[in-house]
Amino acid sequence: MSALSLEVSMGMARASQARTDARTEGASEVSSARREALRAQADDFETMFLEQMFGQVFSANGDEGTFGEAGPGSDVYRSMLVSEYAGMVNKSGGIGLSDQIYSELLKMQEG
Repeated sequence: MSALSLEVSMGMARASQARTDARTEGASEVSSARREALRAQADDFETMFLEQMFGQVFSANGDEGTFGEAGPGSDVYRSMLVSEYAGMVNKSGGIGLSDQIYSELLKMQEG
């Protein structure tokens, strides 16, 4: 990924977060503890979604391991690696899915 496309992606993520923050600012009916729980649920869902996507990418490699030939138990370590990758992507801003989910969950709580 080039530096320019990374900057564009980060700018889009910041704009999306600003829109979400602006929408949720006026929603005082939902407690801050509940908002934190909704945010955590949205983040967890995005992480799970990313795990599924990355799992498909790694399974396309067949029996070839991440660092060469796969050995016994490599499936266990591969799934752990996929989980870590998904968590890291989510913590670094994700793909914007959790913002959308959070917004929808908040609307459901209000209405």
